[in-house]
Amino acid sequence: MRLDDSRESDNVEDRRASGPRIGGRGTIGIGTIVLALVAMYFGVDPSVILQMAEGPPATQQQAPATRPPVDDPQARFVAKVLGETEDTWSAIFQKDLNRQYVAPKLVLFRGATPTACGTGQSAMGPFYCPGDSKVYIDLTFFDELQNRFKAPGDFAQAYVIAHEVGHHVQHLLGISDQVDQLRRRNPAQANALSVRVELQADCFAGLWAQRANAARNILEGGDVEEALAAATAIGDDRLQKQSQGYVVPDAFTHGSSAQRVRWFKRGLESGNIKQCDTFSATSL
Repeated sequence: MRLDDSRESDNVEDRRASGPRIGGRGTIGIGTIVLALVAMYFGVDPSVILQMAEGPPATQQQAPATRPPVDDPQARFVAKVLGETEDTWSAIFQKDLNRQYVAPKLVLFRGATPTACGTGQSAMGPFYCPGDSKVYIDLTFFDELQNRFKAPGDFAQAYVIAHEVGHHVQHLLGISDQVDQLRRRNPAQANALSVRVELQADCFAGLWAQRANAARNILEGGDVEEALAAATAIGDDRLQKQSQGYVVPDAFTHGSSAQRVRWFKRGLESGNIKQCDTFSATSL
């Protein structure tokens, strides 16, 4: 990626110096951690498991947050990618939607950290919490992306961030609330709805890449292939095959590898937010 001229976002909170801290909405047990790990492996939003385990919100114990150090290249990379999402989505909201974009915060942490969605664990991978409008990332996940999922590259990492920011866009547009209402009315459709939510976030990530590149020429040769490799590696069918040796489509929560690639490419090729309407699509 060409990010030399990209600005670093001011919305990065660095909690890594505080180390693992469990607090806020109560404690979390070993059983919950195991459930959350299993959920993460199959692509389930970890906040769902945490909310069920921890009950109603309480006053949170916030870990100290600071700006990332200037001599941390990985943190600076994250800040630049976040800045690119801010500039791009601000333009999309203004031009395409006639609305103002409100940027999320991105929290860097190690081990565990309190969130409005419960206690975040690094083993769950990156996630977005609509309760506080923050994206949470333990940067060791990028090592996991390269070594476990065999999806190396800076744009593969940028895709992960852009996907989580895509969930923030869904929150701002009211899509997340509408989906939650549908889930409550028809719990049997929860997995199918989750797939459409996640594929739309993939499409939004592709849309971001297209519009950011058109505005500031950030993509280099091989970048798109890195993102497609990451999308393929974390498809539900691929993860299920690795973990249990067979695939159960009804248990999908993020979509198959092919679906994730298809919707990322749809956003990338169209550059049009209207093309990311997974909920109206008859075929995913």
